[in-house]
Amino acid sequence: MAGFARQRAAAWQPALAAGGRRRYIPFEALEIAVNDAPTAAHRALADDPAPWFSAHVFVCCNRRPDGHKRGSCAARGSEKLRDYMKARAKELGLKGIRINSAGCLDRCEFGPTMVIYPEGIWYRPQSHADVDEILAAHLVAGGRATRLMLTEKDVPPAKA
Repeated sequence: MAGFARQRAAAWQPALAAGGRRRYIPFEALEIAVNDAPTAAHRALADDPAPWFSAHVFVCCNRRPDGHKRGSCAARGSEKLRDYMKARAKELGLKGIRINSAGCLDRCEFGPTMVIYPEGIWYRPQSHADVDEILAAHLVAGGRATRLMLTEKDVPPAKA
């Protein structure tokens, strides 16, 4: 157990049971549920408000000191790629698309990286042409720029 959960291991967390009654779940059970089960957080519920954006792009613009062993997306040009992507999306007249800077997305070794929601698809663009490919394939056509995708096979090297 880490952080807050470790400190509060003996505490109980209120939760709603069927019928709106309160029941209590020990934090240990919550940790097991969170760590061992797939999350349902991505599912829309009936009373959720409509999404504000049809797609939300987060471009990692984290900058670490020069020479850092993991590198950083900003040092690899992510800020210029983000600026280009924002300008191109505007030129293309893409509505309902938001392109934002993000802090570290923790895939530094593959940078620059970006992730597009609601699908949660990760990319590693290296050039303006790559950004154009992502815009055309993913945000315009609704497909994927598979050549540029990061997948579960892309894992950072083991820590020494």
